[in-house]
Amino acid sequence: MYSIFHPLDPNEPLPRELLLEGRRHRLMDIRHLEIAGALYLPALVLAIIALGTVNVNPVAAFIVAGLLLAGFFACVIRFRSD
Repeated sequence: MYSIFHPLDPNEPLPRELLLEGRRHRLMDIRHLEIAGALYLPALVLAIIALGTVNVNPVAAFIVAGLLLAGFFACVIRFRSD
């Protein structure tokens, strides 16, 4: 086997592509986005039902839904664990 492939050097640095990929995954962890997405949908439905019972303007309902999405996204960015 060693006649075809030489043994891996433990001191060899990682290629630049692997370093960039590691940084990309550290910036936005997909698990937190999945949790926020799972919580956003029920919150959006409850907000639409609540705004519908109060007879709020549909434009205001879309603004509230956008603010709700921005709030969930801000929570993902702020409270991600390293």
